[in-house]
Amino acid sequence: MTPSNAPAAKPEEGEFVRWIEEKSETMKAGLRDKFPPATSGVGAIGPETFTQRIEEVLLGHEPPAAELLEELAALDGAPPLSDEELARQALADGGVDGNPDTPE
Repeated sequence: MTPSNAPAAKPEEGEFVRWIEEKSETMKAGLRDKFPPATSGVGAIGPETFTQRIEEVLLGHEPPAAELLEELAALDGAPPLSDEELARQALADGGVDGNPDTPE
């Protein structure tokens, strides 16, 4: 192999992990700027729970509360919906225009 075609040196695992963490923090900072935490109004109360929104946890604005973790664990343990139930829910939902006669 010629020097121009030589494979790049493999970074040490610690260096790679540090690089990934730096990139992750950079991405989180960018998301925090684009999606600041909702502190008042309807947007502050999420549909998941009345005390905390999962977006706030995922974006690093808040640590997960015990109630949110319990609710997520309950959802994770719930049985999956059948194809028939999913189809029924899809047809019952009016979609963007709110018209159940034209399901998405």
